[in-house]
Amino acid sequence: MSSFLLGRDLDEKDIVPCFFFHGEESFLAEEFIQELKGYLISPEVQDYNIERFNLDDNSWMEIIDLARTIPFFLSAWRIIVVELAKGQGESLSATEKSVLSDYFDSPSNQTVLVVLFSGRIRRNSALFRFFSSLPKSVVTVKELKPLKERALLAWMDGKIAAMGKTATLEAEKRIEELIGSDLRSVNSELDKLVTFVGEKNVIELDDVNQVSGWAKTFLEWEMQESLEKAELEKSLIVLNNLFKEGIRPEFILGIIVRFYREILLAKLWLKEKEKDRKDIFRQLKPHIHEGYGTFYRSKFQEFFDLVEKLSIKDINYILKELGKIDLRIKTSDASAQTMLESFLYDYCRLRKQGGIT
Repeated sequence: MSSFLLGRDLDEKDIVPCFFFHGEESFLAEEFIQELKGYLISPEVQDYNIERFNLDDNSWMEIIDLARTIPFFLSAWRIIVVELAKGQGESLSATEKSVLSDYFDSPSNQTVLVVLFSGRIRRNSALFRFFSSLPKSVVTVKELKPLKERALLAWMDGKIAAMGKTATLEAEKRIEELIGSDLRSVNSELDKLVTFVGEKNVIELDDVNQVSGWAKTFLEWEMQESLEKAELEKSLIVLNNLFKEGIRPEFILGIIVRFYREILLAKLWLKEKEKDRKDIFRQLKPHIHEGYGTFYRSKFQEFFDLVEKLSIKDINYILKELGKIDLRIKTSDASAQTMLESFLYDYCRLRKQGGIT
């Protein structure tokens, strides 16, 4: 399995008891965690043998106690992820140092601890000095710097190849120009492009201009805003315009699905206290900057009003219904536009009535 972070295929010799990642581009660490999971853990228990913690809710002592126990769902390996952010957990008490030192003197077999510090860490902090002092046979320490120019293009090459496509250099440079270098946002855009080109093997400049250019971004924005406000007439008009533009039904469905997945992601992050509201909004809505003043505040409020209004049960129900539509689009001759119009009608009607499920 190829790993961008390591610069080569992931191998048994790369697996150490601990990985300590720090830096601004945390998406690289999230990718690596998924690579580790795919390499070490069988598909049947992947959802159970990877566990996440943060130091707001858990202490190092609790985390290390867990690392020493046998997982409930037996597997050859388990992965424990500890997430920290700037200003959190950079200091270590004498007791914490002692607990960590004792553990790494004799780490649990086939348990991998991934410590992810999002943002710049102080090199003289107790946390950084502790993990940097451990032998390389025990810990891999790596800084996650934002990718620029050639490195960003190489990362895009790998992501696109993994999805069975290639892209022209002009297309990739245009993506960078339109989206920037935030890997989470670029990754989302690549997913959209792969869906958009369908059976075509090469993503070209024209594809990027159609999907990521201002006109298509505006229509996507309009669709998501109409869903946010449950405005049936507006959503039907935008849907019709997307079909008139010749956009593939799968891509239009993807716009709608992403809207609900973002809400679900925000609910989970808030529930798990992984990020605060500003961090969540910045990550999910990178095009709406705080400097926009009143506009930023109104969009921020509207988004989180809907996050609170829709339950996880509601969103799961909606995603299940959209999954049925996706299957019908791929396996029948029924009109995709008619099916999506029916979904929008039911969704807006139920929202106006005060419930979904």
